[in-house]
Amino acid sequence: MKFQYKAKNSQGGIQSGVVLAGDQSKAEQLLLENGLVIISLVKEDDNFLEKLNPFGKSVSNKDLVLFSRQLATLIGSRVPIIQSLRILQEQITGKYLLTIIDDLIAAVQNGESLSSSLAKHADVFGNVYVNLVMSGEVSGSLDKSLLYLADQLEKDYELRGKVKSAMTYPIFVLVALVGIALMMFKFVLPNLTSVLLEQGGSLPPVTVAIIAFSNFFNQFWWLCFIVVAGVILFARYYINTISGRYNWDKVKLKLPIIGGIFTKIYLSRFARNLSTLVMGGIPIIKALQIVSEIINNVIYRDILIDTVTKIQGGKSISEGLSGHPEFPPIVTQMVKVGEQTAQLDEIMGKLASFYEKEVDAKVSTLTTLLEPIIMIILGIGVGVLVAGILLPIYNLASAGG
Repeated sequence: MKFQYKAKNSQGGIQSGVVLAGDQSKAEQLLLENGLVIISLVKEDDNFLEKLNPFGKSVSNKDLVLFSRQLATLIGSRVPIIQSLRILQEQITGKYLLTIIDDLIAAVQNGESLSSSLAKHADVFGNVYVNLVMSGEVSGSLDKSLLYLADQLEKDYELRGKVKSAMTYPIFVLVALVGIALMMFKFVLPNLTSVLLEQGGSLPPVTVAIIAFSNFFNQFWWLCFIVVAGVILFARYYINTISGRYNWDKVKLKLPIIGGIFTKIYLSRFARNLSTLVMGGIPIIKALQIVSEIINNVIYRDILIDTVTKIQGGKSISEGLSGHPEFPPIVTQMVKVGEQTAQLDEIMGKLASFYEKEVDAKVSTLTTLLEPIIMIILGIGVGVLVAGILLPIYNLASAGG
């Protein structure tokens, strides 16, 4: 629960803020333990609109990078963690992240470590983040761990941004084409086809098909939207099932061109996160288990879980990964070199950079290919329209002349 408080501190000043606790008595106890004399303590009700907002409880990658980098700077300057978090409250603008920072302050004031406080919000920070913070606390290098996390988050943010920006133009053009086509079938084609129907006579098969679809769409347009919405909802439901998720992740890897991009993204994610965890001193078995959870593909997850089992049976990481086509020979060979030279974190970092560059190249190629493909689709659509509607009308006008 969230409570708004106003209290007098040990210097006699008045301070106010938010405290998170299980109930009011625990909130009072938490404030008293921190040397505060409570003036007022009121439970803050959740905003109804915020409950309905599906995007309200999310933290942007940009805010997470800013949080990590500034917290690292403050801790590196020997500012106490609680004071550092309070300073960050004035810098961060994301509402949900501010709520999380309030919770972190309350938990740390209650005697919990920063890593255990972050673990309560693993859906936002992730297991890699929590484990590296824990490692930094144990080794006394929390500021370095946070700086490293900020760097890795920035690299991940840049990679996602490049993929999204490359796909924005083609998606916009396709959506615009579909919208224009629907408006033509609703408002333009009925008037043109009525001219053809009034003249009678035989019509080309393409014209008959266009007229039939135009009539159907004008009469049952609502049914078309229901069917499309139903297909989308069913697809989302099926993908959320165990078998559906497995089949979808398998299909993504086999798609022409796009499948290669997905594969390189997963390999980059595997190498980058494994490098980060090994660098942070996380045991290799636990590191692989964490990576299997965050790689976001069940095919790769199952391979990594199987690899963990093989390592526990006495085999090396490279031996566990070999034999799986999802991990190319270059990956297993570099892992093997990293194991033999005790530089697995460094070599995995280089492998991640290699695949990130490969993703950039693939995305650029895809963008270059999509533009002529879209133009071809547009040309085919215009050609069908001309052959099916405009050409017959032109022939009727010529015959009448």
